[in-house]
Amino acid sequence: MRTSWKELIDEINGCEKCRLCEKRTRVVPGEGNPNADLMFIGEGPGRDEDEQGRPFVGVSGQLLDRMIHAIGMERTEVYIANVVKCRPPMNRNPEPDEAAACLPYLRSQFVLVSPKVIVLLGKVACRYVLGEEAPISRMRGHWIERKGIWFMPTYHPSALLREPAKKREAWEDFKMVRDKLAEVGGIGKVQE
Repeated sequence: MRTSWKELIDEINGCEKCRLCEKRTRVVPGEGNPNADLMFIGEGPGRDEDEQGRPFVGVSGQLLDRMIHAIGMERTEVYIANVVKCRPPMNRNPEPDEAAACLPYLRSQFVLVSPKVIVLLGKVACRYVLGEEAPISRMRGHWIERKGIWFMPTYHPSALLREPAKKREAWEDFKMVRDKLAEVGGIGKVQE
């Protein structure tokens, strides 16, 4: 287990453990408050993220930023990461071996950040973080507690852009996240 952020980021930046490293422009380790109570995990970087080396900076990221703001927080107050740290070709889902190569990095991020609540953005994040294969439409809106950390599965922002009708359900999930953070000593409740 990596014991410092510098050690972890250096290792991620030099990673060649799977074929995703072959076509990447930049590694996307994650960013945000290294002591955040709230962490978000997506599946992997897209084109914009690969170009900038930052997670969730494209259109999906802009929506995520607005959703974070709507629960009374700013992007700088949370930590944002992905299951894989390099862009899968054509924005496809990460393959099991690619995720397996990156999961030790994500586990190290869990340990270093030590969040109270983790929001899993989409089915792929749920599959690799929790080992759950159920459809996200069935998992979302239900708390899962593991080793003292609360996980909230919800829709990936890109799914919300494709199907705007799901935004109402995602908003309900985010309100539950806001309230759980207040309950476990994170942010305070925000009036609606």
